[in-house]
Amino acid sequence: MTNGTEKTPGLSPIDFLRTRSLANAVQTEIERMIVEGEFTPNERINENALAQRLKVSRGPIREACSALAALGLIQVIPNRGFFVRELSDEEAREVSEARAYLFACIVMGVAKNAGEGGIATLAGLVDRMDQIAEMGEVSDYYPVNLAFHSELTTLCGNRRLAQMYLGLARELHIQRYRALASGDVLNTSNAEHREILDAVKAHDEQRAFAAGYAHIANGTVRTRRAAWARHPA
Repeated sequence: MTNGTEKTPGLSPIDFLRTRSLANAVQTEIERMIVEGEFTPNERINENALAQRLKVSRGPIREACSALAALGLIQVIPNRGFFVRELSDEEAREVSEARAYLFACIVMGVAKNAGEGGIATLAGLVDRMDQIAEMGEVSDYYPVNLAFHSELTTLCGNRRLAQMYLGLARELHIQRYRALASGDVLNTSNAEHREILDAVKAHDEQRAFAAGYAHIANGTVRTRRAAWARHPA
């Protein structure tokens, strides 16, 4: 039995851990490249070129791509390689709808369970996004936006719910980033974050549910507008 720790033959335990650490770093970089549009939907990931660019061997590239495939950002086509996954319109609709309901439940849970420390953390992130939104820098805004959503999942008090939400949210990374990058929407997005924060501060569960659902639903509309702007009918 390997109990989840099986290592590559010929590697010492420390070398194995170094390989895994490198693969994690490579995964983070590939994910960033996908989200920020350096790789386009349906584009094949050239393992050799990427290995040269990141100055690593192909092993960590393959391991990172396999991990991203499990998360839904990449698809594996037999005998062809790794490709950036593009959700169909129907898949995107279903994922967005499910994400809206899950997020509403998460925010409601935060309103019920969050203490002063968690609320202070959320408030700090919202204030930071206000500052960034004034500068209009989506590349700076997006990581803080992700941190805000992640903090809500931590504070909701239900790890299974949080895991389901994060899985769905990851599938929509590309669409979410492009929606925030299209037009003057950062202030609008963060106004919705502040409404969530205010509901949480008041420990108003019904208001929190409505604010959480509205934020995702409005984000879905922004995503559709961004897609239309990129590829008008």
